[in-house]
This record gives sequence, structure tokens and C-alpha cells, in this order.
Amino acid sequence: MARLSFVGGVAAALLLLAAPAGAETRRPLDKPVAVTAATGDAACLDCHGEKGFAVPIGDTGRKRHLDIDVEGLRTSVHAKERCVACHADIRQIPHRQGARHAVNCVQCHERQAPAPKVDEVKAQTSITHTMVGLPAAPPQPEVGKLAAETASYLDSIHARAGKPDPRRPNASCGDCHGAHDVLPLEGKAAQRFRRRSVETCGGCHEQALRQYYSSVHGAAVKRKNDPDMPVCSDCHTPHRIASLKDDPVKLAITENCGSCHAKELQSYGTTYHGQVTRLGYAHTAKCHDCHTGHRVQPSKNPLATTHAGNRLQTCKECHKQASAGFASFEPHGNTHDYQRFPAMWIASKFMLALLGGVFLFFWGHSALWFRRELKEHSGTALHLAAPRAGEPYVQRFSAGVRLAHLLLALAVMALALTGTTVLYADSFWAPTVMQLLGGPKAAAIIHRAAAVTFAVLFFGHLLAFMGRTMRHRAPFRWFGPDSLLPRLQDFRDFAAMLRWFFGKGARPTFDRWTYWEKFDYWAPFWGMFVIGLSGLMLWFPVFFGEFLPGWVFNVATIVHGEEAFLAIVFLFTVHFFNSHFRPEKFPLDIVMFTGSMPLAEFQRERPVEYARLVREGRLDDYLVAPPSARMVYWSRVLGFTLIAIGLAELVLVLLGFLQNLLA
Repeated sequence: MARLSFVGGVAAALLLLAAPAGAETRRPLDKPVAVTAATGDAACLDCHGEKGFAVPIGDTGRKRHLDIDVEGLRTSVHAKERCVACHADIRQIPHRQGARHAVNCVQCHERQAPAPKVDEVKAQTSITHTMVGLPAAPPQPEVGKLAAETASYLDSIHARAGKPDPRRPNASCGDCHGAHDVLPLEGKAAQRFRRRSVETCGGCHEQALRQYYSSVHGAAVKRKNDPDMPVCSDCHTPHRIASLKDDPVKLAITENCGSCHAKELQSYGTTYHGQVTRLGYAHTAKCHDCHTGHRVQPSKNPLATTHAGNRLQTCKECHKQASAGFASFEPHGNTHDYQRFPAMWIASKFMLALLGGVFLFFWGHSALWFRRELKEHSGTALHLAAPRAGEPYVQRFSAGVRLAHLLLALAVMALALTGTTVLYADSFWAPTVMQLLGGPKAAAIIHRAAAVTFAVLFFGHLLAFMGRTMRHRAPFRWFGPDSLLPRLQDFRDFAAMLRWFFGKGARPTFDRWTYWEKFDYWAPFWGMFVIGLSGLMLWFPVFFGEFLPGWVFNVATIVHGEEAFLAIVFLFTVHFFNSHFRPEKFPLDIVMFTGSMPLAEFQRERPVEYARLVREGRLDDYLVAPPSARMVYWSRVLGFTLIAIGLAELVLVLLGFLQNLLA
């Protein structure tokens, strides 16, 4: 205590007080002097400006150094500020014994400008990159910038109470920016701040620093002082630093990797891992899961976790039973580089040609049909008229077929919604829809349940058909009028339809099935083969990876998505037009829901079948009572509901497609 009194007396004798007029004069102090906002820096620097100035720490024999770097203070961003502006709690010189003088940076920076709400504060991808003119996120407006950074800090893990000393935060402003030599965040001084930030962070995160310096990033910073290499704040952000266990942090770091590796982020975004990440969920693999967080090495380096010799072990971190074929999947493959990814390039170009050809043909067919039928059609369609008492109806579809059609429609719509939400994860609507679905895990369950439903209906239909054929007394005519197999007459009908479109012939007459109905029937066979097989491979990649190379999964991803797009757009445009939207049927045909149609409409639409049934004396076998008014009402409700859902999904898919196309 005697030592402290002696030091305090010496300090009091040396300190000076600023003159009221602003000119600072020095005079010995024989008693404590009050400190005000006008107290000049000289009064502080007389002691704290002396190199080696320190005071003993009790009887420990150790000293607490209180000297500061005067030159650093004069070149800092706070050079124009008085000492007492930051050390606002000092009341006298010499200071009271035992007093703790804390600097509250936050209090001052919050007053710089009105602070926005915390949820409106968006941390920059890299403030330190902005300092030296490297690519970064869009700059924040100058108004409120410091306040925004302050709010980000207060929301970070650094601002929380520290474990060793709960009276102090994990990291204060001075721990990172320095106490007195605070460098400005622009100009040449910013480069010095950026260089020393790695060591600053490493002062607390020693293991991370060692790992970073062993990486391709850190080695270039340490040995070459390369300004293009990322430092801590480029990945973790400068102020809003949160726990690495939090999903938002994982997602933000992934985006920050993409600020330098834009092509890799784009190709990663085409995989299921990347699509889920873009939707805002963090349970799939991200950059640091495969490349590590701090020990990043080029894939050609034998030490890299993504090196060919180490990739399988890396994949097994999540996929325990992964095989060599599974691990050869290209996570950054793209469809634009034929030399590196020929299979993906060929698959993509084939699917684009298929999409263009199908839509050009069928949309053209629908447009010509609409034009011609609109010219000839007048009055209300017969299928919308209320059933008349005693009016005969013709049975078209059995109850089993109608139920299968309904379940198939629901399965397809569920597949479309869950699948395209992931496929177009970048779309503005996708995150909202995914939340409504319950998240990617729930959406995956729905998607697979719908796929199984589709498969059961598909194969169940085939088994039922085979059973009926075997039980039929007379041999089934595979190319007869009741068969859905394409036959020569279908091509004749198509040619006649084209002549009618252009006014060169009469409208063709049809038997039980038209050529466009047969196409609708066989489309699920193609879809089951292409979408079903590729989806099965993506559902069980570990199993198929046992005997298939990894590039097959890249191709399956492309084919699955593009064929799904083709199916959705075809169903909700061409199929809807053929069945409901052409003038003769608009706005809805309920025959698939009621199962029957008026005899007059049947005679007009299927004259060949009508004449054949009359000739064979079998017409009465197909005549049924009209559907009840209740059946008609609920059939229309169901039909309009399904059409509305289909059109809504079509709009979402087209918006997603256009957004990706224009990106």
C-alpha cells in the first residue's frame, strides 16, 4: 500500500491540467484535480505516455503496465478524440486507488447514428475485403454504418459474458481493434489491420490459427502476404460472429466461401446438398464439411480431404456405407465443360433437345386445335348440362379406374411440389413453400411416399390388366379398338386432324381411344422409366454406388430434374388443354370423375365406337343411369380444385425456371 501511495504521489506531481482556453500548460499537482470533458490529452500522457510506466500488482512482485503507444494513438482513427471521450468514467487525477476504468466503445458507437433493428442488420460478407478494394457484399449506407456494426457485435458470441471472467465479454472491441492504435477501415491502414487480424483472432483461437497457417489460404497470407487470400473475418464476418453450431453461421460461411469461389458455389447449388442449403437448412454437407474449415488444401494435394485417395473417407463421415463408386460423384460437375464432364454435357443437351421438341410439337398442336375448334364451336358444351331425367348415359370408366386416376393425380402433384421446390431452391417462392411443407426432411418423406404411390398404381394397373386379359374368354386383340397400343389408324387420325386444323378436310371421327389419349397413357411408362429409375438411384445412392460409377449419379440428377420439368409442364398445359381447356370442353370435363357421359355426347365424340357397339349389339351393356346431382356437384368441385392446384404449381415451376434462366 505504501508503494501505491508513493507512485500515486509521483503521478500527481507530474500530471498537468488543460487550461480553460484550450492551451495546455503544465504545473505540479499537490492535490487531486477534477477531470472534465475539457481535460486535455497532455494531462494523461504525462504518465501514460512514458514508456515502461507501470504500477505494482499488490505484493506479487509483478507490475501492471499502463503505458500506451503514443505514435499509434496519433495515427489511429481516434486521433482527434480526447482521452476522456473514451475514458469517460475517470473523475480525478491522480485516479482513486482500486478504481476500475472501463471503456464502453458500444455506448459511443451507438450514438453515431440511429441504430436499426437487430433483425434488419445484415453483416457484410467481408468488411476487411471492402477495406482493400476486394470483392465483397454490397456496401452499407454510411448513415448508420457504425451503429449497424455495433448492433451486429452486440448480437454476437463475442459480446456474451466470458467463461473465465463473467464481468467481461468473450472479446471486447479493444481485443480485436486494439486499445489505442485503432486503425481506420479504409486506405493503407486497413491493409495493416487486415494483416494483423489473423494473429489477433489467433490470440484466443490458437488451434484454429495453427490449422489456418497449414492451409492453402493461411500459407499464402503468412509467407506471401497475399491480399487475395481470405482471413478470419472473410468467412466468419467481422462483427456478427456466432457459434459454429448454429445453422445460420453454417449457411453464412458457405455463402462467404462462394464470394471467392463463385463457380464452385454455383455447381454445388445444383446438388441436393447445395439445394437444401440454399433453402436455408444446414443438415446437408457444406463447403467446410468436405474441405474442412481451416485446413483447406487443393484437391490435388495428398493431404486434402477431397483428394482422390481421401475422398471416400470424407464421404463416410455422413454416408457410413459409402463405396468407391459413390465417392466418385462429382460435387462440382457442370454441364458446360465437355472435356471434364462429357456425360453430363451430353445428358444436358439431350434433355434440352427433348424439351424443345416435345413442347414445340404439342404446343403447336394445341394452338392449331384451339384456333380451329374456337372457329367452329358455339354454345355450351354438352358435358356441362345438368343430367336430364331418364337420359341414357354411357359408362366410360369404372370406379377402380377413376380412383386410380385420382390417386395418380394427387401423387403427381405432390411429387411436383416437393421436387420442384428443391430443384428451384434459388426461387423467391421456394423457401416459403419448403417451410409450409415442414422442411426438407418432411418434404423428402412426402416425395418418396408419393413416388411409391405412383409406382404401386403403375404396376398395379399392369397386373390388373394382365389378370383381366388372362380371364377373358376371347383372345385379347392387341391392336384392336379397345387396345391402347398405337396402331396405323392413329397415324391416319393424326394426319386427318392436321388437315382439319388448316381447313383442308373434315374433322376426323374416333373410336374408343384417340391418338392423344394414347399418348397420355404411355407417357407414364416413359416417366416411370426415366424419372422413376433416376429417382430410385438418387434415393439409394449407397446401394447403387456399389456397382455404378459416380458420374451416373450426376447424369441421374440432370435427367430426373429435366424430365420432371417436362412432365409437369406437359401435364398442366397440354393434358389440361386436351381434356378441359379446348373450347368444346372448357372449363372442365367431369367424365373422369363421374365415369359416364350422356349418350348424345358419346355419339357425337366417338361415332366410330358408337356405330361398332350398335352393330355388335353391345351398346346396352354400356348404358347406365345418369350420375346424381350430388355426384355431379362434387365432381366439379374436385375437378376445379385439382386444376387450380395444377395451374398454381405450373406458375411456380415456370417462375423458378425463368429466374434460373435469367440468373
